[in-house]
Amino acid sequence: MIPPILLQGGRVIDPSRDLDGAADVLIQDGKIASVGRGLAAPDGAIVRNVKGKVVTPGLVDLHVHLREPGNEDEETVASGARAAAAGGFTAICAMPNTDPVTDNQAAVGFIVRQSGRAGLARVHPIGAVSIGQKGERLAEFGEMVSAGAVAVSDDGKPVVSSHLMRTALEYARTFNIPVADHCEDPTLAGGGVMHEGLVATRLGLKGIPAAAEEIIVARDVLLAELTGGHVHLCHMSARGSVAIIREAKERGIRVTAEVTPHHLTLTDYACEEYDTHAKMNPPLREAADVAALRGALKDGVIDCIASDHAPHAYDEKEAAFDDAPFGVVGLETAFAVAHTELVESGVFTLPELIRRMSTEPARVFHLAGGSLAPGAVADVAVFDPAAKWSVDPTTFHSKSHNTPFAGRALTGRAVLTIVAGAIVHDLDSTGTR
Repeated sequence: MIPPILLQGGRVIDPSRDLDGAADVLIQDGKIASVGRGLAAPDGAIVRNVKGKVVTPGLVDLHVHLREPGNEDEETVASGARAAAAGGFTAICAMPNTDPVTDNQAAVGFIVRQSGRAGLARVHPIGAVSIGQKGERLAEFGEMVSAGAVAVSDDGKPVVSSHLMRTALEYARTFNIPVADHCEDPTLAGGGVMHEGLVATRLGLKGIPAAAEEIIVARDVLLAELTGGHVHLCHMSARGSVAIIREAKERGIRVTAEVTPHHLTLTDYACEEYDTHAKMNPPLREAADVAALRGALKDGVIDCIASDHAPHAYDEKEAAFDDAPFGVVGLETAFAVAHTELVESGVFTLPELIRRMSTEPARVFHLAGGSLAPGAVADVAVFDPAAKWSVDPTTFHSKSHNTPFAGRALTGRAVLTIVAGAIVHDLDSTGTR
């Protein structure tokens, strides 16, 4: 039996109801029981004074790579869920590029079971668009959805065939799930390792032009319009993509999009000195792209922030820049990086940030969470917005440490994470992330 929890005296931010003010939050039976001032604690309740802290719906991450099955040395469902809880995430969506690929009912069920065993942040599986992510034949969406898949994607690879993408959008519409696409024209991007620009030229590295992303964004928008399906555009990086998405939304096309904390805060200059921790796909681009992404996120053209958490072993990232894999971890730094760079700088308000990291991602993928309304599932995060800390990857709960933010001084961190009414992360009692 999980005891009730009373969070007293915090600043409660619930973007789903435009709520921002001092209040208590009472959690009972895995649900939000009440939000208001002066709430009484039921018998046996855990009472936490969170004055000076911020109480929000738990964060939701639509784009995470957990490496299980196949590369459990880099991450597992359990270690990823633990890292998520430490970052204030109560739900994460696991991409299917595992080994074997999550492209069938049994593979989806395995992720669901592993999540249940871990009992930490919720892990929602994303099924593959195509069998083996080979881009040839559609996977069986219906069976995967019945097993717990919340979306389909071949992320890590683009859906190159326009015919297959059209069919996927039509088929996914039947089940009311989005098709999440990694937008990259491989014939333009092939062999590229960073953004095509002045920095790549100076470093002597082959670049990936922004057009490689923009071409597929435009195609996907046209196919979403043709089919009436819902396309979700993963990890946007280019200002040209923003312009295409803006026009599509104005025309009422069913398109949503995400952006990562690193694309909101870093440019291709982070790759100088051949730093492989800044090697990611899509690549870090230019200051004008960062500005466009921030503006698009603020006004809702881009719907939400997603980490694109991509763990890699130490020796893989220690290779030459050309040979190192793409990707960075992000679950334990996402909120703090966004809070430091966007809220502390005055670009966003804290309620705007919570909306883009909780309420909106839950809406986009039709997930429980993202709200503190009475009766809602009790997925809750408590943040200390004033906490100052320095990123030390050796303390991560993730099995991998490949972050471009090592040593970065950040402000804001999760101190308490609650999933379905149970505490799954408590910084104050453990002193650890």
